[in-house]
Amino acid sequence: MAKKKTSKKKVAKKTKAAMPTPKIASASKPRTKGEVYRTLAEQSGVTRGQVSRMFEVMSAMIEKDLGRSGPGVFNVPGMMKVMVQRKPATKARKGINPFTGEETMFKAKPARNVVKVRPLKGLKELV
Repeated sequence: MAKKKTSKKKVAKKTKAAMPTPKIASASKPRTKGEVYRTLAEQSGVTRGQVSRMFEVMSAMIEKDLGRSGPGVFNVPGMMKVMVQRKPATKARKGINPFTGEETMFKAKPARNVVKVRPLKGLKELV
């Protein structure tokens, strides 16, 4: 008995309604925290309190990820990567002041954590 060849029907994919590009005016001065919260609330259709809570949650996530038990990296998808680098302690040393040319003693520095932020492709393309 010969088998019938059946072709699979192609199912049309549902397209999402395109989100309109938000119309946000450029600021002449750096935006304050309140202005950022208000703009995000207006553009996304949520309350200002909810936007504030989202930032609190993101802050807590960053704290946990960059802390001692975390991976040391936090990714804000498509925007930036926040990393922590552990700098070792340095001893006091003699050196030459590049401006005056005289010998000086550079102080010892304790070990410290340095937070670095690296832009990702999405942010680079916006600018």
